[in-house]
Amino acid sequence: MKIFLAQQNYHIGNFEANTDKIIAAIEEAKQNGGDLIVFSELSICGYPPRDFLEFNDFIEAGLASVERIRQVADTIGVLVGCPSRNDKPQGKNLFNSAFMLYENEIKGVVNKTLLPNYDIFDEYRYFEPAYNWNVLEFKGKKLAVTICEDIWNLTEDPLYRTCPMDELIKQQPDIMINLSASPFDYVHADSRKGTVKQNVMQYNLPMVYCNTVGAHTDIVFDGGSLAMDVDGNIIAELPYFTEAMQAVTFNDDGRLSGELICTADKVPSIQTMPQTLEPLKSIDKIHQALLTGIRDYFRKMGFKKAIVASSGGIDSAVVLALASEALGAENVNALLLPSQFSTGHSVDDAVHLSQNLGGHYDIIPIKDVFEAYEKALSPVFKDLPFSVAEENLQSRIRGAMVMALSNKFGTILLNTSNKSELATGYGTLYGDMAGGLGVLGDLYKEQVYALARHINRNKEIIPQNIIDKAPSAELRPGQKDSDSLPDYSILDPILYLYVEQRRGPKEIIAAGFDEALVRRITKLVNTNEYKRNQFCPIIRVSPKSFGIGRRMPIEGRYLS
Repeated sequence: MKIFLAQQNYHIGNFEANTDKIIAAIEEAKQNGGDLIVFSELSICGYPPRDFLEFNDFIEAGLASVERIRQVADTIGVLVGCPSRNDKPQGKNLFNSAFMLYENEIKGVVNKTLLPNYDIFDEYRYFEPAYNWNVLEFKGKKLAVTICEDIWNLTEDPLYRTCPMDELIKQQPDIMINLSASPFDYVHADSRKGTVKQNVMQYNLPMVYCNTVGAHTDIVFDGGSLAMDVDGNIIAELPYFTEAMQAVTFNDDGRLSGELICTADKVPSIQTMPQTLEPLKSIDKIHQALLTGIRDYFRKMGFKKAIVASSGGIDSAVVLALASEALGAENVNALLLPSQFSTGHSVDDAVHLSQNLGGHYDIIPIKDVFEAYEKALSPVFKDLPFSVAEENLQSRIRGAMVMALSNKFGTILLNTSNKSELATGYGTLYGDMAGGLGVLGDLYKEQVYALARHINRNKEIIPQNIIDKAPSAELRPGQKDSDSLPDYSILDPILYLYVEQRRGPKEIIAAGFDEALVRRITKLVNTNEYKRNQFCPIIRVSPKSFGIGRRMPIEGRYLS
């Protein structure tokens, strides 16, 4: 049996385009002698559809697409994902389903059993778990079809009481097939391979695993679909962060044939988050994930050009370099907004960066605007000393300027705030926190530096002085980030233990950090939730990002 894996990039709710893409892949597989083609989870509507699922019209459009695809599923079997209706009055009205189409008929429907309801996932909000489990008969073989989370319950501390493969194995299937929408984070790709291997070893069956690829605002899917033989060897692995289609052959002896890509003893085990922050971990994949996030956000939203407030600092430099690589330098404008507190080297570094990238830049000094604000506010401010009010005023002037250019020329502002700043509230609402998409909001400062060096791995794109100099907001004379925050080499590991690892203050202190500093930092994180709640979407690259994956009360008193 020749099985095709179709790793595709879908557009949520764009049923016509998604269905056209699926049908094109089916026709290609037919022309190449395919017996079966497998697509990813909820491929027809795109994942995650979220509250679109509450619209009857959305469900009808998906089922109409199934009918379109059924018409071309004649000589080839098709496994495709789409929501289906629960006809029983009890429970939720929908299932997360995989449709088996063949000979222009719906031969079977498999419903997802394990519905994740943690981190960025909220499937139990919409779907009912499967009531029963049956293999699908196809060309004399029994297919054990599961959907994404259904294969992730083999840990020492399982999240669910039921494991669908424990039921399907009783029917003596020949192969496992998993339709997945498994998002990227910097530990997940290895965990995915480890999970597939664990299932193969547990049930003594080969597995074909099809994952989706592409980004949906904050969530990036990295693909990496694979086929693993009964011995745990990877015999096919599709590329990461790109669409692809590949065939594997399933022999009569129950094995997948083909040249080994990775032998079983080299398949990584299921990975957990590192116990401490590792800034270099998967930096190449993080780079690709951010490029995918930027590209797909613009393509799927119909945007063409971006604007970045370029300060000569490391964060804006990395964002500008990423945007230029993702969209083309000709589609990215840098706006330099120096004040009387900006150092000469910051302007020079920002200009040098744009010249290296070959992009356009404008310089608009804000000194006169800032002084006009000071004059207008002086009757109310009276003779109170220069403070954070004046610092934030400069940031808000810059925010207004860059948004003015965004409106005038139809560009989208890419935000440059990093995770260290967002965690501690080191940013100005309606100023440097403005933007349509947060590019670095899931990277700690130490990771931003690692990414800058990675971008420069072949040649100097980001001027070395930007990487070497001490970070500063430059909102007052001689200002450095270290005036307000501990050194990032100390701050970032504390934040990582609190945000990613969910360690309490006592545990973090026991890890060797100063007690007063730990209590100060955890308080900063919690009291600045109101700022993050007003922030733009962040491209997710870590196992615990700010946004929908980390839901905290704004006015809570815990550690604040």
